[in-house]
Amino acid sequence: MAEIKEFKAWRVNGFLMLLLTLAVIFFTVVLVKDMILAEDVTLLWMVIVLFVLIALTLSGFFVVHPNEARVVVFVGRYVGTVRDAGFWWTNPFTTKTHVSLRIHNFNSERLKVNDLAGNPIEIAAVVVWRVVDSARALFDVENYAQFVAIQSETAIRTLASHYPYDAHDDAKPSLRGSPNEVSENLTRQVQARLQIAGVEISEGRISHLAYAPEIAQAMLRRQQAEAIVAARQKIVEGAVGMVEIALKMLADQNVVHLDDERKAAMVNNLLVALVSEHEATPILNAGTLYTS
Repeated sequence: MAEIKEFKAWRVNGFLMLLLTLAVIFFTVVLVKDMILAEDVTLLWMVIVLFVLIALTLSGFFVVHPNEARVVVFVGRYVGTVRDAGFWWTNPFTTKTHVSLRIHNFNSERLKVNDLAGNPIEIAAVVVWRVVDSARALFDVENYAQFVAIQSETAIRTLASHYPYDAHDDAKPSLRGSPNEVSENLTRQVQARLQIAGVEISEGRISHLAYAPEIAQAMLRRQQAEAIVAARQKIVEGAVGMVEIALKMLADQNVVHLDDERKAAMVNNLLVALVSEHEATPILNAGTLYTS
């Protein structure tokens, strides 16, 4: 496939050509008047030529609005693009196809896919895009707007399979827990797919994320259980650290000397007080660990 890149098309200020056209029309009217008064048909061929010239000239005018472009094609050959807003005139035998350069939003449908763990999820995303090369958008793909939609949905499906829905480990990225990383990855994937169409991706971001309805309740219970386990793990790690610090401070400051049995009892009491879900109830010990 021949690679086509955008370049500027030849054009003339439309108001200048309009004045020239009006002058030709005035000259033609005067010529017709003189021909009628003189009853001379020999000038008829010149009048016909002027009328044809005027009709062709009028078809060369076109208007370009801000953030729009006109792709100019002459007998099947791309001859350039006009991006400058204004009133212009170019070769009347060319076709001038309109291409919008404004920013567009593509809001995908809710897609049902499997995440990295194989769980069925529903995902949708918003992709912000605009045309940066009108020639490639018009000639390298059949329909650039439809191409953006299809390739964006394909990239969303691929992205979902690279991440788990959720991860309790902060070091592992997930669809729900790492929105910025997921957004950047989605933008890169969509941009790579749409480069051929002359389209630039400004941003891609997930707009909807949920478990599929058939497993939503089960995954919610599983999610709650995993959250409880993860929280318990953090609590135990913190409690062990606090006990270690307490024993070290008692030993360093010579507050009390504890043998292994007393240390074990103290560790047990501290862990129960720190890990328990309910407030610990203090018990006064009037004896010693060695009394039966």
